[in-house]
Amino acid sequence: MSPSTTMPVDPLKSPGHPSKNGFDRFFKISERGSTVGRELRGGLATFFAMAYIIVLNPIILGAGTDKYGQQLDNAQLVTATALMAGLSTILLGVIGNVPIAIAAGLGINAVVSLQLAPKMSWPDAMGMVVLAGLVLMILVASGLRQRVMDAIPGGLRRAIAIGIGLFISLIGLVDAGFVTRNPDAAHTTVPMGLGQDGQLAGWPVLVFVLGLVLMFMLIVRRTKGAILIGMVTMAVVAIVINALADIPDAAWGGLAVPNLPEHIVGAPDFGLIGDISLFGGFKEVGVLTGCLFVFTVLLSGFFDAMGTIIGVGEEAGLTDKDGNLPGMGRILMVDGIAVAAGGAGSASANTCFVESTAGVGEGARTGLANLMTGGLFLLALIFTPLATVVPAQAATPALLVVGFLIMASNVRDIDWGDLTVGIPAFLTIISMPFTYSITNGIGIGILAHILLRTATGHFKKIPWLLDVVGLCFLVYFLLNPIEQLLGVK
Repeated sequence: MSPSTTMPVDPLKSPGHPSKNGFDRFFKISERGSTVGRELRGGLATFFAMAYIIVLNPIILGAGTDKYGQQLDNAQLVTATALMAGLSTILLGVIGNVPIAIAAGLGINAVVSLQLAPKMSWPDAMGMVVLAGLVLMILVASGLRQRVMDAIPGGLRRAIAIGIGLFISLIGLVDAGFVTRNPDAAHTTVPMGLGQDGQLAGWPVLVFVLGLVLMFMLIVRRTKGAILIGMVTMAVVAIVINALADIPDAAWGGLAVPNLPEHIVGAPDFGLIGDISLFGGFKEVGVLTGCLFVFTVLLSGFFDAMGTIIGVGEEAGLTDKDGNLPGMGRILMVDGIAVAAGGAGSASANTCFVESTAGVGEGARTGLANLMTGGLFLLALIFTPLATVVPAQAATPALLVVGFLIMASNVRDIDWGDLTVGIPAFLTIISMPFTYSITNGIGIGILAHILLRTATGHFKKIPWLLDVVGLCFLVYFLLNPIEQLLGVK
């Protein structure tokens, strides 16, 4: 997160000064020492800082194949991503009155694409995302949110975030062709290797490498919108290279050959909106596994959203002396609605974006900034043709950048000296990329925490809710021998 930015306070607009009109009073613009101009400028900065998700989310979801071999259409995914981000961001601005934008969450979309979809149909997988959002809303409404937060140890929560960061980094390397899977016929103990036959080859991989270098250079220079700038630049480079060289379509990550579209503006395709099956996934994988999948989606986004909300709130100076953000209940409720809405729109779960700090740095202090950010996402709907020409190699460097940022903001806060914290955290982190499963990482980490706390005589200090979750994961991992023992096929 960028260093806190303190905006100069205009004496005529200092807290306590009477607001000019109803619009000003509704968003508390003058009360928070801001102006309409600052809010709009901040909303614009936030949009450009996170607009990469319009391209990146379709690439992650589009890379997945469901149980029946079906893949989602890229143009429809672009529409779903932009639509749900726009509506969710505007809703949070109006109801929560905070400058925090919402869009499809990185990491959660990987869960949907690589874990849920292969076990069921796409409508079933998105239905489980909707259920996770409904559960989240119930938790907020019932006041159980704090109890759930208390049940998961802080070190384990941070380890989950780090594991997701490594997982999406691996996805980026694989999707770009920088790392490839060795065929079983090779009879090697090394499951993956560099490029093709241990060498980097082809123009598309070069685009990925240059894009990664460019993004990290922009990041270290603290350039606003670094990820988006990097993606756009490398998309242009890819278009030029494709025009000069004869490159197969498959080399560009499965998308259409990256040539400039005939029309920059096009009608959005809403074909995926509402295409869900709310309980169909349970018929495919069973009640226990289905509940664990819903729990995984819930856990993947819940704690990250909490941290982002508090972090951006502190950056904007909206928290009180105890670090609490006023209206947290309303904000979390909208976050739950956004998770469900993202699933209903087949865009995966929507969640709060830490890139909102870009807008805060430009002066945003109220939900008015969200109206600008959300409006730009909706405007992007008609520019879908531009998004569909961005190849995977131009976008996947962002996965490694985001993976680094996630790790950097969490790894230093884990108490590695306490082995009952460090060992479960370590197992959680390595299990996610090495088993290619976020669910496995969470389950292994929770079980390790319970086991080690019990071994040190602290079983009674483990929250009962965590014991219940651990029991569910234990059954999940032992499901096959249990089925054999019971004679269930």
